[in-house]
Amino acid sequence: MSAQATTPGELGATGEAAETMIPRRLDRLPWSRWHWIVVIGLGITWILDGFEVTLVGALASVLTKADTLDLSTQQASSAGTWYLLGAIAGALFFGYLTDRLGRKKLFMVTLGVYLVFTVCTALAWNYESFAIFRFLAGAGIGGEYAAINSAIDELIPARVRGRVALAINGSWWIGTALAAFLSYEFLTHIRETISWRLGFLIGAILALGILAIRRTIPESPRWLLTHGRAPEAEEVVADIERQVEEDKGKLPEPEGEPLLVEQREHIGFISIAKYVVKNYPSRGVLGLSLMGGQAFLYNAIFFTYTLVLTDFFGVKAETAPLFLIPFAVGNVLGPLLLGPLFDSVGRRIMISSTYIISGVLLVITGQLFVNDVLTATTMTLCWCVIFFFASAGASAAYLTVSELFPLEARAMAIALFYSVGTGIAALSPTLFGHLIASGSKTQVNYGYLLGAALMIGAGIVAVFLAVPAERRALEDVAKPFTAVRDRMRSGVRATPVRAR
Repeated sequence: MSAQATTPGELGATGEAAETMIPRRLDRLPWSRWHWIVVIGLGITWILDGFEVTLVGALASVLTKADTLDLSTQQASSAGTWYLLGAIAGALFFGYLTDRLGRKKLFMVTLGVYLVFTVCTALAWNYESFAIFRFLAGAGIGGEYAAINSAIDELIPARVRGRVALAINGSWWIGTALAAFLSYEFLTHIRETISWRLGFLIGAILALGILAIRRTIPESPRWLLTHGRAPEAEEVVADIERQVEEDKGKLPEPEGEPLLVEQREHIGFISIAKYVVKNYPSRGVLGLSLMGGQAFLYNAIFFTYTLVLTDFFGVKAETAPLFLIPFAVGNVLGPLLLGPLFDSVGRRIMISSTYIISGVLLVITGQLFVNDVLTATTMTLCWCVIFFFASAGASAAYLTVSELFPLEARAMAIALFYSVGTGIAALSPTLFGHLIASGSKTQVNYGYLLGAALMIGAGIVAVFLAVPAERRALEDVAKPFTAVRDRMRSGVRATPVRAR
């Protein structure tokens, strides 16, 4: 649907405009060493999140023992819910600040918040303190989602945006494998009273190391362009081009028409919510369906899988984390191998198929589980296959909500959809903890069926509503709020930004 139903003036524009080729210049850049620095520096977010989520799940059984935190099964599972609630709050709060203050400031601040409260988690003394620190660490990671996805989309060339975004989001599973391996090593070789504390300290060390890399990543030129800082945006792009030329040689001239962008003030959540409902209702439904489906599935399974292994298959608590490693590999391979197809075959076909296939496979796995066909090993293999597809679909959900809405509200849109989707699924670890505590495989399978229904439903929505954004510039997928659509009648004062 056209974005022209709401005018820039209604969204706080100032009447000043800049004519620029900056988006075209960024999209025509060849892949280079500079892009790898961006991927590594920003992609660490998902490694940290995967590490945190898996660590809590891997240590859930240990935290119930009397010489650790002496949590009940319900409390050990609900710790994941507190982390998710924190992520929701952090996404909304820091997402607003990301569009207000800039991408770079916020992806530094949010990583710092995560670092501080992960250290605090390692020092927790009871359930209440553990839950509070999990909430606050989650707030840092939730804020990262908005800042990082915005920056990635705005710095990566359009022709490879899909595969790069999926690969980065898929790196979540590198953190999963790392947490699973370290949990096993700590639980096997270090006494339980301190092993779980060391696990959380490792996450803080990873965050500390990545802060240095992130300092070299610039502010998004696209963000600068819409916030009255066009000359600064030009300087940033010129520096990026210089670094790419040093690596790849002389650059081709950018193609396409220049963009006339009217400068504006910030936009609040109420404005973006109204804008989405009025101008992009189908995209709103798509984003909520994709985010809600994948969030429920992942949060339900990975906060509680070690409890399933220990309670239903008799796996020892200290070896249970090892079962997380093989399907972490499947989750990494899914986005890597299927990611290029999202740029070639297209978003609609790939998003819908990955969601529907993973949902159907989950139904089959649940039936095998209920009928005692599976062992701990074969059930883990089933998860490997399911999440090979689900991981690519889930990564595409974050890509979808980040590229389908205008630049000025991108971070807030990501935060809004992430928060609503995750909010729908926030109680899933607690729900599954209750189902597992019942001791009934049938009860646990009800949870699996619910997750499958949400995934299949989201896939069907994508069949009808997914947008063909593959290989298209962000400004062509969703024109900026402040893009001047009628130069003759707009009345804005246009100032050309020096083209290289």
